[in-house]
Amino acid sequence: MKPNRTSRLSRALAAAAAGLALTASAGHAADVTLLNASYDPTRELYQDYNAAFAKYWKDKTGDTVTVKQSHGGSGKQARSVIDGLQADVVTLALAGDIDQIASKGKLLPEHWQLRLPNNATPYNSTIVFLVRKGNPKGIKDWPDLVKQGVEVVTPNPKTSGGARWNYLAAWGYALKQPGGTDATAREFVKKLFANVKVLDTGARGALTTFTERGIGDVLISWENEAYLATKELGPDKYEIVTPSLSILAEPPVAVVDKVVDKRGTRKVAEAYLQYLYSPEGQDIVGKHYYRPYDLAVARSTRSSSPRSSC
Repeated sequence: MKPNRTSRLSRALAAAAAGLALTASAGHAADVTLLNASYDPTRELYQDYNAAFAKYWKDKTGDTVTVKQSHGGSGKQARSVIDGLQADVVTLALAGDIDQIASKGKLLPEHWQLRLPNNATPYNSTIVFLVRKGNPKGIKDWPDLVKQGVEVVTPNPKTSGGARWNYLAAWGYALKQPGGTDATAREFVKKLFANVKVLDTGARGALTTFTERGIGDVLISWENEAYLATKELGPDKYEIVTPSLSILAEPPVAVVDKVVDKRGTRKVAEAYLQYLYSPEGQDIVGKHYYRPYDLAVARSTRSSSPRSSC
């Protein structure tokens, strides 16, 4: 029995509809949106990097990618991801924060650091002091921060990854002194925090407190944030003091597996982090005063750095 015109027309319409559905699906897949949950001072870095990656991805695949940013204290950001923030990638201040996302949130494997070079750390930084022009309190090293009458600004270690690096740098300095023990280091850090007048939730908030509100004699800061402040606000207003001993701060990055698999964004998310290690990615990192993983790029940027305590 031959099919009638109505059944042939129905099949043709169904095929056309399926074709349109496939075309629409392909068009949708070509427009991808990622969310990068990052810590406070990386705003400017990722604004530039996102634009560079979007161009690279468009040239390579023809697809359009838009990267949205979420910023805050590193510990606070980690808790937000655990509590349901749909971040495709996290670029946080400490490995411990991403470990929490793995162990408590079960959102990525515990071996996440093995999936990218240099323990998933495409750049690093250190801790320095930012003081007002002329350095009125004569601050040169860590012992000056525990002197009576010196007001210190640092974020809250409970919410800020940068603050935890600040804490560890101060602890490391005290521990390395003659006769240094955990007890003397603890006492030194206790005295330092007794001079802290404001504990902001993140590093950018602490910078605002120091520069815009005029609070404090010294800001304990990420090196990259201090350089950004002198560039944006003027070297006639602030100076950077490099302590005799500091710490190598290593902010890592990771894909959030449960999110990318749910959203279908794994391929783009992985490429987004891998591109941080490319020559262009490393160049952008260096231009924003971070220390690139690529030593060739690092040598072409400024080399002023304090000796690390670890």
